[in-house]
Amino acid sequence: MPHKLVILDRDGTINRASDEFVKSPEEWHPLPGALEAISRLNHAGYHVVLATNQSGLGRGLIDMAALNAVHAHMLKSLAAVGGRIDAIFYCPHTADDACTCRKPWPGLFNQIAERYGVSLRGVPCIGDSLRDMQAAEAAGCEPHLVCTGRHPDQLGRDLPAAFPAMTRVHADLAACVDDLLGAEHQPKASA
Repeated sequence: MPHKLVILDRDGTINRASDEFVKSPEEWHPLPGALEAISRLNHAGYHVVLATNQSGLGRGLIDMAALNAVHAHMLKSLAAVGGRIDAIFYCPHTADDACTCRKPWPGLFNQIAERYGVSLRGVPCIGDSLRDMQAAEAAGCEPHLVCTGRHPDQLGRDLPAAFPAMTRVHADLAACVDDLLGAEHQPKASA
């Protein structure tokens, strides 16, 4: 049986984004309701995986020890509300590095599919940016945009044409999880 899987972005989706990059545990602040939303996914049987661009590494603004400390703080905060993230995939490159793992390219998603041995077709991918949605579409995922980061004004509006046509828009991670879990309990239409 295939895993129930959800792929999340980090900055602007789980925690407050910063133009200065999140460089320490003290700079990492969860968005309201985000940790509890992840916990609800876990309790509904989902494996939650992170796919995050971390170009602060490539720019020399943060080192691996600091990134690991930020992630350890995030995981500890999540465990305190009964949740977990099963794996963290990150791209350390800058836009100038022309790698294939930096979103909007689907390299991180390909790594996730390989690690879990599954197709990502229809797997929900939740993020706050156009590049998250483009990477999700390229990998065959179901794109879900949350309005807690780079596109706070998109709720209830038509998305710009650059967004994948199937992108669903939610106020925040908690609202997205409400929709995902609610859809699981909808009766299936008979043919």
